[in-house]
Amino acid sequence: MFPIRDDTPRFSTPYVTYFLIAFNFLIFFFEWSLTPESLDLLIRQFAVIPSHITAALNGSRQIMLGQAFLPVLTSMFLHGSWMHVIGNMWFLWIFGDNIEDYVGHFKFLIFYLLSGIAATFLQYILSPSSRVPNVGASGAIAGVLGAYFVLYPRARVLTWFPIFFMFYLPAWVMLGYWFVYQFLSGAATSITYSSDVNRGGVAFWAHVGGFVAGLVMIKVFPARQRRHAYGTW
Repeated sequence: MFPIRDDTPRFSTPYVTYFLIAFNFLIFFFEWSLTPESLDLLIRQFAVIPSHITAALNGSRQIMLGQAFLPVLTSMFLHGSWMHVIGNMWFLWIFGDNIEDYVGHFKFLIFYLLSGIAATFLQYILSPSSRVPNVGASGAIAGVLGAYFVLYPRARVLTWFPIFFMFYLPAWVMLGYWFVYQFLSGAATSITYSSDVNRGGVAFWAHVGGFVAGLVMIKVFPARQRRHAYGTW
């Protein structure tokens, strides 16, 4: 299932959502311009590598705390391919504006970053020895999806079912399916590849962690006052 648009109206211009989308694409264009060697160096320095965090926590002199934990933030703005960044930004485009509208611009940025941090935390807890770099905004965006699930469960989401079907689903169905899929995929991956510290792939547990964080945090972030309504389609 792939969302096309939702029907939830917003009441402000989502400047932070636009900025995050533009900034992620800008960073990816920079990645795309690099040589393979330079790109690998960039990823190794700014992506989350769970084994580096473990080494830093254990007092390793080779991995400094800053070197291990700064990527928790920077990794949210790196992507592995065109499909990776386009897919993530498409979900943010559809669902991010309503959450930013609900909490306000600055608080939405904080919400987004905290969701990404929570996503990384769960992924790390379940694979602390992994030496595979983790990149992508999907954990932070999963937090946005979790918040949308709480705030607008009855919103209609036009959903595409490849190849021929397209119709509206309630948000709780579409996003609930997405979460269950991530959870089951994460569980299957953990069972099948639990001892493989060099295996890459989708960081399903980061999606789960971000989504759950969004479910919880949106109850803490107060709604802001609304003034002028904008239509969406």
